[in-house]
Amino acid sequence: MAVALTAAAVPSTAAALSRTPGPGRAAGIPVAGRGESARLGYQKAVVVQVMRGVFERGDTSVVDRFVRPDYIQHSPLAPDGAEALKAFGSAFRGQYPDARFDIRRVISEGDLVLVHSHVVLTPGTRGIAVFDIFRFQGGRIAEHWDVVQDVPATTANGNDMFSTLSRPQTEAPGPARLTEYNKKLVTAFVEQYLVKKDLSAIDTYVGPEYHQHNPYIPDGVAGAKAGLGAYYAQFPQLVAAPKRVIAEGDLVAVHSHTVNVPGERGQAVVDLFRVRGGRIVEHWDVVQDVPETSANDNTMF
Repeated sequence: MAVALTAAAVPSTAAALSRTPGPGRAAGIPVAGRGESARLGYQKAVVVQVMRGVFERGDTSVVDRFVRPDYIQHSPLAPDGAEALKAFGSAFRGQYPDARFDIRRVISEGDLVLVHSHVVLTPGTRGIAVFDIFRFQGGRIAEHWDVVQDVPATTANGNDMFSTLSRPQTEAPGPARLTEYNKKLVTAFVEQYLVKKDLSAIDTYVGPEYHQHNPYIPDGVAGAKAGLGAYYAQFPQLVAAPKRVIAEGDLVAVHSHTVNVPGERGQAVVDLFRVRGGRIVEHWDVVQDVPETSANDNTMF
């Protein structure tokens, strides 16, 4: 797939890989003196390299270099294993030769990388919103989750599902020194407003400037209260289980399993929040129904 990278969102693949030797690092060989920032930059660059190679150029050699043979797949569309990833990429390119990826945000924390993309499979269509999560082990990609949602024709807030509206209008994460604080803030917010369904969390954690990219919820603080209040009223037995939190700078992503009605398979959800000045100022998300069957024996979580 042709990947249109936003320049500020991630260091260029070539530059990041030049700082850390790709094959050596991918084999788990540490690079002395590079620091945590360079390691995270390396992980982000490798993910972009693999996505571009497999889905844009049809270059499966990147899988051999950067993906573990025992790669664990949680996407319900593909089986486990590096060889299966190669086959899936080839089949995808055959079905969607003109697909385009617009990668909007890439963040990394610890051994995890999150990618937020707008994928247009066929030119002229609205496309899909996608969050991909990758886990690294020994310098190689070891595991993958994703959540996919069709982009609707209209939204309740007038915003698209991808742009940055809060200031500064950059898609790059903020300073690393803010990561831990912002992660704790968003984790507490999600626990209160989503797990406990306590909407007073919005007054505590959300700023007066709040930009909403969920296409079904109105903009602003009042819109969030109204939209979520109606949702909780419709599904009073909603259960939400956060699975992993990934943060870098002012961006914090939460990957969750929600079940609206007991006994249903539920939905896979990724929420991405932007925190500025100690308050949440922007929100993007992608929601996908958990399918009945999967190409692998793993769950989406």
